[in-house]
Amino acid sequence: MTSGKRNLLIAVVIILVLAGSLYSFFKGTYNQFVTLDETVKSSWAQVENQLQRRYDLIPNLVETVKGYAKQEKDVLVEVTNARARVGGATTVPDKIGANNELSGALSRLLVVVERYPDLKSNQNFLRLQDELAGTENRVSVERRRYNEAVQVYNVAIRSFPANLLAGMYGFEKAVFFEAPAAAKTTPQVKF
Repeated sequence: MTSGKRNLLIAVVIILVLAGSLYSFFKGTYNQFVTLDETVKSSWAQVENQLQRRYDLIPNLVETVKGYAKQEKDVLVEVTNARARVGGATTVPDKIGANNELSGALSRLLVVVERYPDLKSNQNFLRLQDELAGTENRVSVERRRYNEAVQVYNVAIRSFPANLLAGMYGFEKAVFFEAPAAAKTTPQVKF
């Protein structure tokens, strides 16, 4: 074998190794993005399941409170309107905002409930309150899982050199589910 043929064979082998390495990098990185993106979507679906459960409980809770707290119409209307906004939200950021608004309205409703001792002892209300409390805990857990999936995904698509591929393939930063500023203040109970 002549040195020219040997050099050509070495060059072909080097090119094949480089091409195989680039293919593996592109394929592995793209598949990682797809997996992480699906994890974010799956996590969001679990958040939505729990939000839907809360959404379905609210009319029963409002009707139960209505019988006792007729003069608290404003709070009940606020909860009903917030629930309607949740039902009308279509994008993830809109759903997050609408659910944060609903959380605030529900916390104000529970403050109103404190004013009605007869309501607090009503079995229907107690059952609904327990269901709502359990649902809120589930929402919190799923929201945390969703945010963890978003963090892993966002780090992956923003890390070099994978970020070059993320931009090329259209993978965009996911939105965190953040608590509204109003959630940082404790509702006041006044008698």
